[in-house]
Amino acid sequence: MSDRHISQHFETLAIHAGNTADPLTGAVVPPIYQVSTYKQDGVGGLRGGYEYSRSANPTRTALEENLAALEGGRRGLAFASGLAAEDCLLRTLLSPGDHVVIPNDAYGGTFRLFAKVVSRWGVEWSVADTSDLDSVRAALTPKTKAVWVESPSNPLLGITDIAAVAQIAREAGAKLVVDNTFATPYLQQPLALGADVVVHSLTKYMGGHSDVVGGALIVSDQELGEELAYHQNAMGAVAGPFDSWLVLRGTKTLSVRMDRHSENAGKIAEMLTRHPRVTRVLYPGLPEHPGHEIAAKQMKAFGGMVSFQVEGGEEAAVEVCNRAKVFTLGESLGGVESLIEHPGRMTHASVAGSALEVPADLVRLSVGIENIDDLLQDLQQALG
Repeated sequence: MSDRHISQHFETLAIHAGNTADPLTGAVVPPIYQVSTYKQDGVGGLRGGYEYSRSANPTRTALEENLAALEGGRRGLAFASGLAAEDCLLRTLLSPGDHVVIPNDAYGGTFRLFAKVVSRWGVEWSVADTSDLDSVRAALTPKTKAVWVESPSNPLLGITDIAAVAQIAREAGAKLVVDNTFATPYLQQPLALGADVVVHSLTKYMGGHSDVVGGALIVSDQELGEELAYHQNAMGAVAGPFDSWLVLRGTKTLSVRMDRHSENAGKIAEMLTRHPRVTRVLYPGLPEHPGHEIAAKQMKAFGGMVSFQVEGGEEAAVEVCNRAKVFTLGESLGGVESLIEHPGRMTHASVAGSALEVPADLVRLSVGIENIDDLLQDLQQALG
Protein backbone atom coordinates (compact mmCIF):
# COMPACT_ATOMS: atom_id res chain seq x y z
CA MET A 1 0.00 0.00 0.00
CA SER A 2 1.78 3.09 -1.23
CA ASP A 3 0.14 5.40 1.32
CA ARG A 4 2.00 3.63 4.12
CA HIS A 5 5.29 4.94 2.71
CA ILE A 6 4.28 8.58 3.17
CA SER A 7 5.48 8.42 6.77
CA GLN A 8 5.79 6.05 9.69
CA HIS A 9 4.56 8.74 12.07
CA PHE A 10 1.05 7.93 13.29
CA GLU A 11 -0.38 11.45 13.00
CA THR A 12 0.66 11.69 9.34
CA LEU A 13 -0.59 8.21 8.47
CA ALA A 14 -3.93 8.95 10.11
CA ILE A 15 -4.52 11.84 7.74
CA HIS A 16 -2.99 10.46 4.55
CA ALA A 17 -3.21 6.64 4.50
CA GLY A 18 -6.09 5.65 2.23
CA ASN A 19 -6.93 9.31 1.66
CA THR A 20 -5.62 9.77 -1.86
CA ALA A 21 -6.96 12.74 -3.83
CA ASP A 22 -9.89 11.98 -6.11
CA PRO A 23 -8.41 11.37 -9.60
CA LEU A 24 -11.36 13.05 -11.36
CA THR A 25 -11.64 16.33 -9.42
CA GLY A 26 -8.65 16.42 -7.11
CA ALA A 27 -10.92 16.47 -4.05
CA VAL A 28 -8.71 15.95 -0.98
CA VAL A 29 -11.43 13.95 0.82
CA PRO A 30 -12.37 10.59 -0.73
CA PRO A 31 -15.86 10.66 -2.24
CA ILE A 32 -18.77 8.73 -0.76
CA TYR A 33 -19.37 6.10 -3.39
CA GLN A 34 -23.04 5.55 -2.60
CA VAL A 35 -23.45 2.87 -5.23
CA SER A 36 -24.40 -0.79 -5.34
CA THR A 37 -23.04 -1.92 -8.71
CA TYR A 38 -20.45 -0.83 -11.30
CA LYS A 39 -20.36 -0.69 -15.10
CA GLN A 40 -18.05 -3.36 -16.51
CA ASP A 41 -15.90 -2.84 -19.58
CA GLY A 42 -17.00 -6.08 -21.17
CA VAL A 43 -17.83 -9.25 -19.26
CA GLY A 44 -15.36 -9.53 -16.39
CA GLY A 45 -13.73 -6.22 -17.27
CA LEU A 46 -13.77 -4.60 -13.86
CA ARG A 47 -12.53 -1.08 -13.22
CA GLY A 48 -10.24 -1.20 -10.22
CA GLY A 49 -11.67 -4.57 -9.20
CA TYR A 50 -15.12 -3.22 -8.33
CA GLU A 51 -18.24 -5.11 -9.35
CA TYR A 52 -20.69 -5.02 -6.41
CA SER A 53 -20.45 -3.04 -3.19
CA ARG A 54 -20.88 -5.98 -0.85
CA SER A 55 -17.63 -7.32 -2.27
CA ALA A 56 -15.82 -3.98 -2.37
CA ASN A 57 -16.56 -0.27 -2.39
CA PRO A 58 -13.97 2.50 -2.97
CA THR A 59 -14.94 4.43 0.16
CA ARG A 60 -14.70 1.29 2.28
CA THR A 61 -11.39 0.43 0.62
CA ALA A 62 -10.00 3.83 1.65
CA LEU A 63 -11.01 3.17 5.27
CA GLU A 64 -9.62 -0.36 5.25
CA GLU A 65 -6.26 0.89 3.95
CA ASN A 66 -6.24 3.54 6.66
CA LEU A 67 -7.00 1.04 9.41
CA ALA A 68 -4.31 -1.37 8.25
CA ALA A 69 -1.74 1.41 8.21
CA LEU A 70 -2.63 2.68 11.68
CA GLU A 71 -2.45 -0.80 13.25
CA GLY A 72 0.68 -1.76 11.33
CA GLY A 73 -1.16 -4.61 9.61
CA ARG A 74 -1.26 -5.91 6.05
CA ARG A 75 -5.05 -6.18 5.69
CA GLY A 76 -7.93 -4.28 7.23
CA LEU A 77 -11.61 -5.12 6.88
CA ALA A 78 -14.50 -2.82 7.82
CA PHE A 79 -17.82 -4.23 9.04
CA ALA A 80 -21.31 -3.02 9.87
CA SER A 81 -20.56 -3.26 13.62
CA GLY A 82 -17.95 -4.51 16.04
CA LEU A 83 -19.97 -7.63 16.73
CA ALA A 84 -20.32 -8.28 12.99
CA ALA A 85 -16.52 -8.22 12.81
CA GLU A 86 -16.25 -10.62 15.76
CA ASP A 87 -18.83 -12.95 14.22
CA CYS A 88 -16.92 -13.10 10.93
CA LEU A 89 -13.66 -13.74 12.75
CA LEU A 90 -15.07 -16.60 14.82
CA ARG A 91 -16.71 -18.29 11.84
CA THR A 92 -13.43 -18.01 9.94
CA LEU A 93 -11.18 -19.35 12.69
CA LEU A 94 -13.39 -21.97 14.33
CA SER A 95 -15.14 -25.24 13.59
CA PRO A 96 -17.44 -27.35 15.77
CA GLY A 97 -15.46 -28.90 18.60
CA ASP A 98 -12.90 -26.08 18.78
CA HIS A 99 -12.24 -24.18 21.99
CA VAL A 100 -11.64 -20.49 22.80
CA VAL A 101 -10.28 -18.83 25.94
CA ILE A 102 -12.17 -15.63 26.74
CA PRO A 103 -11.34 -13.03 29.42
CA ASN A 104 -13.14 -12.81 32.75
CA ASP A 105 -13.71 -9.12 32.04
CA ALA A 106 -15.08 -8.43 28.59
CA TYR A 107 -17.69 -6.43 26.76
CA GLY A 108 -21.14 -7.85 27.45
CA GLY A 109 -21.94 -8.21 23.76
CA THR A 110 -18.81 -10.28 23.20
CA PHE A 111 -19.76 -12.58 26.06
CA ARG A 112 -23.31 -12.90 24.69
CA LEU A 113 -21.91 -13.84 21.28
CA PHE A 114 -19.90 -16.69 22.82
CA ALA A 115 -22.46 -17.82 25.39
CA LYS A 116 -25.65 -17.61 23.33
CA VAL A 117 -24.57 -17.89 19.70
CA VAL A 118 -21.14 -19.48 19.21
CA SER A 119 -21.86 -22.25 21.69
CA ARG A 120 -24.76 -23.39 19.46
CA TRP A 121 -22.23 -24.16 16.72
CA GLY A 122 -20.55 -26.67 18.99
CA VAL A 123 -17.69 -24.33 19.89
CA GLU A 124 -16.53 -24.56 23.50
CA TRP A 125 -15.17 -21.68 25.57
CA SER A 126 -13.75 -21.14 29.02
CA VAL A 127 -12.93 -18.08 31.09
CA ALA A 128 -9.49 -16.95 32.24
CA ASP A 129 -8.08 -13.94 34.02
CA THR A 130 -5.88 -12.85 31.12
CA SER A 131 -3.84 -10.57 33.40
CA ASP A 132 -2.64 -13.78 35.08
CA LEU A 133 -0.43 -15.81 32.74
CA ASP A 134 -0.89 -19.00 34.78
CA SER A 135 -4.66 -18.58 34.47
CA VAL A 136 -4.32 -18.36 30.68
CA ARG A 137 -2.15 -21.47 30.55
CA ALA A 138 -4.58 -23.39 32.76
CA ALA A 139 -7.51 -22.52 30.49
CA LEU A 140 -5.87 -23.89 27.35
CA THR A 141 -6.91 -27.27 25.98
CA PRO A 142 -5.65 -29.31 23.01
CA LYS A 143 -8.65 -27.94 21.10
CA THR A 144 -7.94 -24.25 21.80
CA LYS A 145 -7.81 -22.32 18.54
CA ALA A 146 -7.98 -18.76 19.88
CA VAL A 147 -7.24 -16.71 22.97
CA TRP A 148 -9.34 -13.54 23.27
CA VAL A 149 -8.03 -10.49 25.12
CA GLU A 150 -9.26 -6.99 25.93
CA SER A 151 -6.62 -4.60 27.22
CA PRO A 152 -7.68 -2.33 28.78
CA SER A 153 -10.74 -4.43 29.50
CA ASN A 154 -14.37 -3.40 29.64
CA PRO A 155 -15.50 -2.30 32.21
CA LEU A 156 -12.90 -3.08 34.91
CA LEU A 157 -9.90 -1.62 33.02
CA GLY A 158 -7.78 -4.73 33.47
CA ILE A 159 -4.42 -4.91 31.70
CA THR A 160 -3.04 -7.95 29.91
CA ASP A 161 0.60 -8.40 28.96
CA ILE A 162 -0.09 -8.83 25.25
CA ALA A 163 3.42 -9.97 24.27
CA ALA A 164 3.48 -12.61 27.01
CA VAL A 165 0.03 -13.98 26.15
CA ALA A 166 0.96 -13.96 22.45
CA GLN A 167 3.87 -16.26 23.25
CA ILE A 168 1.63 -18.59 25.28
CA ALA A 169 -0.95 -18.73 22.47
CA ARG A 170 1.69 -19.30 19.82
CA GLU A 171 3.19 -22.22 21.75
CA ALA A 172 -0.29 -23.74 22.02
CA GLY A 173 -0.95 -23.34 18.30
CA ALA A 174 -3.70 -20.78 18.92
CA LYS A 175 -4.37 -17.31 17.50
CA LEU A 176 -4.26 -14.31 19.82
CA VAL A 177 -7.15 -11.90 19.24
CA VAL A 178 -6.94 -8.47 20.89
CA ASP A 179 -9.88 -6.12 21.16
CA ASN A 180 -8.09 -2.76 20.91
CA THR A 181 -11.21 -0.60 21.11
CA PHE A 182 -10.35 1.10 24.41
CA ALA A 183 -6.72 1.81 23.57
CA THR A 184 -6.95 2.51 19.81
CA PRO A 185 -3.89 2.10 17.58
CA TYR A 186 -2.64 5.51 18.67
CA LEU A 187 -2.03 4.27 22.21
CA GLN A 188 -1.32 0.58 21.57
CA GLN A 189 -0.50 -1.66 18.61
CA PRO A 190 -1.18 -5.33 19.45
CA LEU A 191 0.13 -6.73 16.16
CA ALA A 192 3.58 -5.35 16.94
CA LEU A 193 3.34 -7.09 20.33
CA GLY A 194 2.66 -10.47 18.72
CA ALA A 195 -1.14 -10.58 18.34
CA ASP A 196 -2.61 -12.25 15.25
CA VAL A 197 -5.83 -10.27 14.95
CA VAL A 198 -6.94 -6.85 16.18
CA VAL A 199 -10.66 -6.18 16.68
CA HIS A 200 -12.26 -2.75 16.86
CA SER A 201 -15.65 -1.33 17.47
CA LEU A 202 -15.23 1.61 15.11
CA THR A 203 -18.32 3.08 16.75
CA LYS A 204 -16.16 4.21 19.64
CA TYR A 205 -12.90 6.21 19.52
CA MET A 206 -12.11 5.54 15.87
CA GLY A 207 -15.31 7.25 14.74
CA GLY A 208 -15.15 9.49 17.77
CA HIS A 209 -18.34 11.51 17.35
CA SER A 210 -21.17 9.12 18.36
CA ASP A 211 -22.65 9.28 14.87
CA VAL A 212 -21.69 5.96 13.29
CA VAL A 213 -21.74 2.23 14.02
CA GLY A 214 -18.97 0.05 12.62
CA GLY A 215 -16.38 -2.63 13.30
CA ALA A 216 -13.03 -3.77 11.97
CA LEU A 217 -10.53 -6.60 11.83
CA ILE A 218 -6.85 -5.98 11.11
CA VAL A 219 -4.28 -8.74 10.54
CA SER A 220 -0.61 -8.95 9.61
CA ASP A 221 -0.90 -12.34 7.88
CA GLN A 222 -1.99 -11.93 4.26
CA GLU A 223 -3.44 -15.44 3.99
CA LEU A 224 -5.62 -14.95 7.07
CA GLY A 225 -6.69 -11.61 5.64
CA GLU A 226 -7.85 -13.31 2.46
CA GLU A 227 -9.79 -15.91 4.43
CA LEU A 228 -11.52 -13.20 6.44
CA ALA A 229 -12.33 -11.24 3.28
CA TYR A 230 -13.88 -14.36 1.72
CA HIS A 231 -16.12 -14.91 4.75
CA GLN A 232 -16.99 -11.23 4.96
CA ASN A 233 -18.19 -11.27 1.35
CA ALA A 234 -20.00 -14.58 1.84
CA MET A 235 -21.87 -13.33 4.92
CA GLY A 236 -22.26 -9.71 3.88
CA ALA A 237 -21.98 -7.69 7.10
CA VAL A 238 -19.98 -4.90 5.47
CA ALA A 239 -19.64 -1.25 6.39
CA GLY A 240 -21.68 1.03 4.16
CA PRO A 241 -19.98 3.82 2.20
CA PHE A 242 -21.28 6.70 4.32
CA ASP A 243 -20.40 4.90 7.56
CA SER A 244 -16.93 4.22 6.15
CA TRP A 245 -16.55 7.88 5.24
CA LEU A 246 -17.55 8.97 8.75
CA VAL A 247 -14.99 6.67 10.40
CA LEU A 248 -12.31 7.78 7.93
CA ARG A 249 -13.05 11.35 8.95
CA GLY A 250 -12.76 10.33 12.60
CA THR A 251 -9.38 8.63 12.34
CA LYS A 252 -7.81 11.85 11.06
CA THR A 253 -8.21 13.47 14.48
CA LEU A 254 -7.71 10.32 16.56
CA SER A 255 -4.31 11.33 17.94
CA VAL A 256 -5.34 14.76 19.18
CA ARG A 257 -8.58 13.43 20.63
CA MET A 258 -6.88 10.56 22.44
CA ASP A 259 -4.33 12.97 23.93
CA ARG A 260 -7.17 15.02 25.44
CA HIS A 261 -9.22 11.96 26.46
CA SER A 262 -6.21 10.57 28.30
CA GLU A 263 -5.30 13.87 29.92
CA ASN A 264 -8.84 14.46 31.19
CA ALA A 265 -9.27 10.87 32.37
CA GLY A 266 -6.05 10.99 34.36
CA LYS A 267 -7.15 14.11 36.22
CA ILE A 268 -10.58 12.63 36.92
CA ALA A 269 -9.07 9.39 38.21
CA GLU A 270 -6.85 11.34 40.58
CA MET A 271 -9.81 13.33 41.89
CA LEU A 272 -11.86 10.19 42.42
CA THR A 273 -9.11 8.58 44.50
CA ARG A 274 -9.48 11.45 46.97
CA HIS A 275 -13.29 11.49 47.14
CA PRO A 276 -14.68 10.10 50.41
CA ARG A 277 -17.64 8.36 48.69
CA VAL A 278 -15.46 6.48 46.21
CA THR A 279 -14.22 3.12 47.47
CA ARG A 280 -12.12 2.09 44.46
CA VAL A 281 -10.87 3.70 41.25
CA LEU A 282 -10.00 1.57 38.21
CA TYR A 283 -7.65 3.37 35.83
CA PRO A 284 -4.37 1.94 34.50
CA GLY A 285 -2.70 5.33 34.73
CA LEU A 286 -2.79 5.22 38.52
CA PRO A 287 0.46 3.87 40.02
CA GLU A 288 -1.54 1.64 42.38
CA HIS A 289 -3.35 -0.09 39.51
CA PRO A 290 -2.09 -3.72 39.37
CA GLY A 291 -1.47 -3.46 35.63
CA HIS A 292 0.12 -0.01 35.67
CA GLU A 293 3.67 -1.10 34.84
CA ILE A 294 2.59 -3.32 31.94
CA ALA A 295 0.27 -0.61 30.62
CA ALA A 296 3.10 1.92 30.77
CA LYS A 297 5.27 -0.50 28.78
CA GLN A 298 2.80 -1.33 26.00
CA MET A 299 0.70 1.86 25.81
CA LYS A 300 1.60 5.42 24.84
CA ALA A 301 -0.91 6.79 27.38
CA PHE A 302 -3.68 5.29 29.48
CA GLY A 303 -6.84 6.19 27.59
CA GLY A 304 -10.11 7.88 28.35
CA MET A 305 -12.03 5.19 30.26
CA VAL A 306 -12.37 5.30 34.05
CA SER A 307 -14.46 3.06 36.29
CA PHE A 308 -15.07 3.46 40.01
CA GLN A 309 -17.05 1.95 42.85
CA VAL A 310 -19.04 3.96 45.38
CA GLU A 311 -20.09 3.37 48.94
CA GLY A 312 -23.77 2.58 49.36
CA GLY A 313 -23.98 -0.21 46.80
CA GLU A 314 -25.98 -0.50 43.61
CA GLU A 315 -28.61 2.15 44.31
CA ALA A 316 -25.93 4.70 45.18
CA ALA A 317 -24.12 3.98 41.92
CA VAL A 318 -27.34 4.36 39.95
CA GLU A 319 -28.03 7.66 41.71
CA VAL A 320 -24.59 9.01 40.76
CA CYS A 321 -25.37 8.21 37.13
CA ASN A 322 -28.75 9.89 37.32
CA ARG A 323 -27.39 13.06 38.98
CA ALA A 324 -24.74 13.79 36.36
CA LYS A 325 -25.40 16.73 34.06
CA VAL A 326 -22.36 17.30 31.83
CA PHE A 327 -21.75 13.55 31.68
CA THR A 328 -24.58 12.15 29.57
CA LEU A 329 -26.25 8.98 30.85
CA GLY A 330 -25.87 6.56 27.97
CA GLU A 331 -24.30 3.40 26.65
CA SER A 332 -21.35 3.24 24.28
CA LEU A 333 -18.14 5.25 24.67
CA GLY A 334 -15.34 7.00 22.85
CA GLY A 335 -17.14 10.10 21.61
CA VAL A 336 -16.03 13.67 22.14
CA GLU A 337 -18.78 14.05 24.75
CA SER A 338 -18.47 12.48 28.19
CA LEU A 339 -20.77 9.57 29.06
CA ILE A 340 -21.64 7.88 32.33
CA GLU A 341 -23.34 4.54 32.84
CA HIS A 342 -24.10 1.73 35.27
CA PRO A 343 -22.58 -1.39 33.64
CA GLY A 344 -24.53 -3.87 35.76
CA ARG A 345 -27.86 -2.58 34.48
CA MET A 346 -26.77 -1.31 31.08
CA THR A 347 -23.85 -2.47 28.90
CA HIS A 348 -23.07 -5.60 30.94
CA ALA A 349 -26.53 -6.79 31.93
CA SER A 350 -25.97 -9.87 29.73
CA VAL A 351 -23.17 -11.16 31.99
CA ALA A 352 -25.28 -11.20 35.16
CA GLY A 353 -24.89 -14.51 36.98
CA SER A 354 -21.79 -15.50 34.99
CA ALA A 355 -18.08 -15.48 35.74
CA LEU A 356 -17.99 -12.06 34.06
CA GLU A 357 -20.59 -10.42 36.32
CA VAL A 358 -19.53 -6.87 37.24
CA PRO A 359 -19.80 -5.26 40.70
CA ALA A 360 -23.20 -3.77 41.38
CA ASP A 361 -21.68 -0.58 42.77
CA LEU A 362 -19.63 0.10 39.63
CA VAL A 363 -19.89 3.29 37.55
CA ARG A 364 -18.15 3.57 34.17
CA LEU A 365 -17.06 6.85 32.61
CA SER A 366 -16.16 7.58 29.03
CA VAL A 367 -14.28 10.82 29.58
CA GLY A 368 -14.72 13.26 26.72
CA ILE A 369 -12.73 16.27 25.58
CA GLU A 370 -14.73 18.99 27.34
CA ASN A 371 -13.14 21.45 29.74
CA ILE A 372 -11.71 19.42 32.61
CA ASP A 373 -12.98 21.82 35.29
CA ASP A 374 -16.57 21.32 34.10
CA LEU A 375 -16.16 17.56 34.18
CA LEU A 376 -14.63 17.54 37.67
CA GLN A 377 -17.33 19.82 39.03
CA ASP A 378 -20.07 17.66 37.54
CA LEU A 379 -18.73 14.47 39.09
CA GLN A 380 -18.29 16.13 42.45
CA GLN A 381 -21.92 17.27 42.50
CA ALA A 382 -23.12 13.88 41.23
CA LEU A 383 -21.28 12.14 44.05
CA GLY A 384 -22.76 14.59 46.58
